[in-house]
Amino acid sequence: MSSTAISLFVGSLAMVSAILVLFGLRRLAHGETPKQQLERLMASPHPAEQAELEQSFADRVLRPWLRRQMRAAGSLAPSHNIERMRTDLVRAGHPYNLGVLDFLGAKLLLALVVGVAVFYALSRSRGPAFQTIVLAVLATAIGFLAPDFWLGSRVRKRKGEIRRSLPDALDMLTICVDAGSGLDSGMLKISEKWQNAIATEFGKVVAEVRIGLSRREALQNLAWRTNVEEVGSFTAVLTQAEQYGLSIATVLHTQSEQMRIRRWQRAEEEARRVPIKLLFPLIFMIFPALLAVSIGPAIPIVVRTFSNLAR
Repeated sequence: MSSTAISLFVGSLAMVSAILVLFGLRRLAHGETPKQQLERLMASPHPAEQAELEQSFADRVLRPWLRRQMRAAGSLAPSHNIERMRTDLVRAGHPYNLGVLDFLGAKLLLALVVGVAVFYALSRSRGPAFQTIVLAVLATAIGFLAPDFWLGSRVRKRKGEIRRSLPDALDMLTICVDAGSGLDSGMLKISEKWQNAIATEFGKVVAEVRIGLSRREALQNLAWRTNVEEVGSFTAVLTQAEQYGLSIATVLHTQSEQMRIRRWQRAEEEARRVPIKLLFPLIFMIFPALLAVSIGPAIPIVVRTFSNLAR
């Protein structure tokens, strides 16, 4: 088999793999929740087996196959990365319902696809072999590390969302407690009415309490999952208030006021950073354009003047 045919085969394989990965991740993002699937099965006039066959080909075949491939590839990763990946996925809110092995498998598959694609593209250009291999290795490393940067950005984004919404959630929780509801009932009400990260975390706290964990353990898990300083201080104060028998309503009033003050201080801090952030775009982007517009038309005249004087 000629080298051209081999390159064509490898490129086609890389393209098909990339399409399957992207398609599978899209299906994972828009898949049915367990509640929706249960409602669909209960509403179907057919047995459960026939109801399963009513699903699309992607849901029945491609999605499970993609998960198996991702898990098989993820099992090849070093074991010391698994716990760190699990923690990051929890703190990112499990995007696209990815597990640890799913995420590691996606990293390995993306690295393989990107490396093979770059190698195929460079081999078609007939460049130096050493340069082609080096660039393909660099592309493979970038493809392997890119999901880590994406996951880190999701973690930071979720932390910021929790920080911004925590004061409003505490105000709502204070209103519920003042109205006569318990702390768990107030958290449950927030998780039912709101659609954000802090509401999801409050719902997890209530679920953990219902399955038998103490409120102290559930609050500690909340602080660990979010890894936000404000949430950690809030859970610590609630735990101490419950331990010493203090009024939860008084504690919530104090905490909500402190959280609003902290949010205002963070807003002022971000506002003070704006001039520094605008400095580099002004120097390297806006000022050169202004100089080109204002001084540019005069440059040919100055050049002609000096050339005439030199003569």
